[in-house]
Amino acid sequence: MAEQNSTNEIKEEKTEEGEEAILARHRKEKKDIQAKIQALKKTATKGDKKKKKDVAEEIAKLESEIEAKHAAELKKIQECSSETQKVSDQLEDISLDGKGEGKVTKAQRRRDKKQDQARERLQLIEEQDKANLLGIKHLETQKIKSLLAKRNLTFFEVPSDGNCMYAAIVHQINRGGVAQSVQQLRNLAADYMRSNMDDFLPFMDEVENEEQYMKYCEDVQRTSAWGSQLELRALSQVLRRPFEVVQAEGRPVVIGEEFMDSSCTPVLLTYHRHMYGLGEHYNSVQPRPAGDDEDNSQ
Repeated sequence: MAEQNSTNEIKEEKTEEGEEAILARHRKEKKDIQAKIQALKKTATKGDKKKKKDVAEEIAKLESEIEAKHAAELKKIQECSSETQKVSDQLEDISLDGKGEGKVTKAQRRRDKKQDQARERLQLIEEQDKANLLGIKHLETQKIKSLLAKRNLTFFEVPSDGNCMYAAIVHQINRGGVAQSVQQLRNLAADYMRSNMDDFLPFMDEVENEEQYMKYCEDVQRTSAWGSQLELRALSQVLRRPFEVVQAEGRPVVIGEEFMDSSCTPVLLTYHRHMYGLGEHYNSVQPRPAGDDEDNSQ
């Protein structure tokens, strides 16, 4: 039986070494992914919205896959630790059968020590998870959550598919009884911009002539081109509504201030630079659930 205990202790030491190696590998893999993401960002040619969208989707896929892989491995570590503890306790009980009270106390101390080690392992895993969260994406999200909480609001997340700005607007205005779709908003923005080229072209660094401008408007209407403040300006004029965009840094951006009055509530959106790798994502907002006491300032 002593030989069995010794064998079990050796196995536990190997398991612990394996856990440390896995956590170290996780850190290295995350660094490698970040390097790959930076390389992908450099391939997104300025002005090429399709390429930019493809790169954003690839980055989101990479981040999702590595997070899922690491979560599965960490879960397996916890399960192995739990099973090891269970077997160890069973062996201790067998070795103590009929051996007296003094040895029971010693066995209990050994079990307590192993439980402490298990708790330390779990704490290490939790700290690793927390460290992974304390990046720029997490900090930006928490900052915006805190700003919304002051208004008793929270996120309403929309998909990152190129239509996020329009989908966020649809969520807002449809709640107010105005029936619009993403495509209808794209049509309205494109038509207004075609008719008011002189109001927009001077603010477009990547568009140099009328032909390129009309192609830009066509992309707004016919593709999943990402929306920007230009399209927000066009929609504020068409809908005769102000838009307020909350962001992590700086004051909220208000577009269409001329329509701001006591009877017209702004369409409220949130703007995220870092939520999906390449950033530039919009979300809508909704009332904060009753009894939600989450501290969003952390």
